[in-house]
Amino acid sequence: MRDEVDGLIEAWRSERPDVDVTPLEVFSRVSRLARHLDRARRTVFTEHALEPWEFDVLAELRRSGPPYELSPGRLLRATLVTSGTMTNRVDRLAAAGLVKRRPDPDDKRGVLVRLTERGAERIDAALESLLSYEETLLAPMPDGDRQQLASLLRCLLAPLDRDPSRPQG
Repeated sequence: MRDEVDGLIEAWRSERPDVDVTPLEVFSRVSRLARHLDRARRTVFTEHALEPWEFDVLAELRRSGPPYELSPGRLLRATLVTSGTMTNRVDRLAAAGLVKRRPDPDDKRGVLVRLTERGAERIDAALESLLSYEETLLAPMPDGDRQQLASLLRCLLAPLDRDPSRPQG
C-alpha cells in the first residue's frame, strides 16, 4: 500500500541523498492526517451548527461532569486561549443559549460557566456524529493496531504536553 508521502520521500531522497529524510515518513503523515481530520471535524461541526472552538469549550464543560460548570480560568487553561478570548467565547456561547453564567459562591468576584440543556444536547449530538465518522476512518485497522498506534502517538505527544516551552511548530 502506498500513499502520497511515499512519493514525497522518494523525491527528497533523489534530490537530497545527503539528507536523512526519515522523520518525514512519520511527521508528513501525521501532518496530512491532521489536515484530513480538521476538514472532517469542520464538516461534522457545521452539521451541528458549531464552530471548532465552540465544540472545544462545550466538550470541556460536558466532560467535567455534573453540574457541568467550570470557571473561565479553568476553561482557558484547558483550551489554551487567553482570558480575553475566553471571555469573548463565553459571551457568544451564552448569547446562543448554550451556556450560562452564574456567580461563583466560593469567590464573590468570580463566575462559573454552566452548560445549558440546549448546550448539552448540541455537544452530545456533535460528539456522536464525530465518533461515528472517526470510527469509519479506523474501521480498516484491527483493534490491536489501533491500540499500538495510540500508544506510539502518546510517546511523541506526552513530552510536548508536559513541556509547553518546547517548540510547538
